[in-house]
Amino acid sequence: MSKKVLVETSARHIHLTDEAVAVLYGADAKLEPKKMLSQPDQFAAANDKIKVVGPKGELMLSVLGPTRKANQVELSFTDARSLGLKSVPVRESGDVAGTPGVKMVGPAGELEIAEGCIIAKRHIHFDTATAEEMGICDKQIVKVKIDSDRTTIFDDVVCRVSPAYAFAMHIDTDECNAACAFGEVYGEIIK
Repeated sequence: MSKKVLVETSARHIHLTDEAVAVLYGADAKLEPKKMLSQPDQFAAANDKIKVVGPKGELMLSVLGPTRKANQVELSFTDARSLGLKSVPVRESGDVAGTPGVKMVGPAGELEIAEGCIIAKRHIHFDTATAEEMGICDKQIVKVKIDSDRTTIFDDVVCRVSPAYAFAMHIDTDECNAACAFGEVYGEIIK
């Protein structure tokens, strides 16, 4: 099997809890799909964007669904600087303990979160069958070479294996711009 993986750019976005959805959008609000994403059952919500307010600035962010157990604001380093947030760590999704918080403003209310802002660690989603065929195990670290006008080798790429995933790599907008990874781009996995 080819060791090429589709490389997708994950722009800044928010994951919300049911409780946060109720505060920001109203008591009976639910996240409604606008566009399905490449990962099964994941979607960009049709609901209004949420304003994220930091010490120096604010940004409007899309909300992704479905809801989660913890609120999470995924930014690039450029976004974090624009907001005036210091020490936003690079973390795997879901690992928000001890991270900076922000204020979120929605159409129905505001919510201060004490933690939840991360720079998402670059990663590859593997469905179980593809991981087995390629000899990859969950949490394995690999490199990925992207051939573009600015060929780049990304190191420290975490492999996340689950039967619920679709095979794709995710990088943030800063990484995309640095590698000229625009449009449909594939990377070569190097173990």
